[in-house]
Amino acid sequence: MTAENGLVADAPGSSSVTFINVFEISADELDAFVGKWEERARLMREKPGFIDSLMHRARSSDSRFQLVNVSHWESQEAWEAATADPDFASRTRAAREETKQPITPNPAVYDVVVELTAP
Repeated sequence: MTAENGLVADAPGSSSVTFINVFEISADELDAFVGKWEERARLMREKPGFIDSLMHRARSSDSRFQLVNVSHWESQEAWEAATADPDFASRTRAAREETKQPITPNPAVYDVVVELTAP
């Protein structure tokens, strides 16, 4: 990483990735969904290449995206292998089907292009 005026850019050739999934979910379904999400996250924690994962909850029930998951993986290949696990896939599908109202996940893998740090 290189720093200039408090900005840090990802080093060229860095293979780590950030997985972000924002969820459109009814506020009254949050607690049950988060409990099941935590079970699935524990499965991922044991996978090769897993670095960390944070689930963020909106402070306002009016927010379009009530939950935002940010996970870091050593590589896209490690993330792909982990998410291909049949047990993980079936638990993910079940979590969406167990809710009264539809849950809309919006998953994608991202690369850091700029990171801002305190001076």
